[in-house]
Order: sequence, then C-alpha cells, then structure tokens
Amino acid sequence: MADLASLSGATAAVRTRGSSNRQVHDLKDLDLNQFLQLMITELTNQDPLNPLDNTQLVQQIGELRSIAAADQLTATLQALQTQQSLITAGSLIGKKVTALSANNTNIEGTVQRVSVEVDPNNSAKKTYKVMVNDQTVELQNIRSIEPAP
Repeated sequence: MADLASLSGATAAVRTRGSSNRQVHDLKDLDLNQFLQLMITELTNQDPLNPLDNTQLVQQIGELRSIAAADQLTATLQALQTQQSLITAGSLIGKKVTALSANNTNIEGTVQRVSVEVDPNNSAKKTYKVMVNDQTVELQNIRSIEPAP
C-alpha cells in the first residue's frame, strides 16, 4: 500500500476531479465519493510487483463502509430535524405567541403561517419562521405559547 506521502498526489487528483467543491486538507476530511476516487487512484497506480496487501484492502473497505454509514446517519438525522421543526412550527398556527423580532423587540400575536427558508449556499441549512401580526419571526425566537383565543 502506498504511504501517506505518495497519497498526497492522489488526494490532489481527487480535489480537482471530485464532484465536491470543498477543499480536502486531510484524509479524514474526505467524503464518500472522494474516498472512492482516492481508493481507485491508489489501486490503479499500485506497483504490480508489490500489490496492495489484502488485509489493508479489507481495512480500507471497512473504512469506506463506516464513511457510508456516517453519511447515511447524518442524512437521516437532518431529515428528522426538518420534520420535527416543521411539526413544531405547524402546531403553532392559530396559537397566541410572544416572540423576539429580528430587531430585538417583543411581538405578541397569533401565528398566521409557517415558512422555511433554505440557505442558497448550503441546502442542508434551513431557517424555520412563523408569521405573527404580519411580521416574520424565527421559530427559535418564540418565547411563550398560549392556546388560541
């Protein structure tokens, strides 16, 4: 197996050819696709007279499975968080709330609707907002909830 010094060239190749635009500064920063590309590059460029040891290959496949499992767990947790936030925000419709506005003033009124804003630079980052008295308030700024009048 190639040592870490010789993998730096393969890591650079992953950086330039990878589907992700983020920089990889260390092997632990690789995502699943980058890891696969690095592994294929390593296997393609290995010395035919001194092939990769089977135990090292099995270890790398195990690492690949761990990365895939972590990616799947992250995606599942993000989906659960989104659902929970929407359920929480939706349950506030028609209820009287006290909240802190964007300019740090107290707002009191009935929640009229719920919206979700997605960060254009990071689709995983969402902000949940409620409309109170024609003002938009972030869900996290709700201070108190009372039953509908």
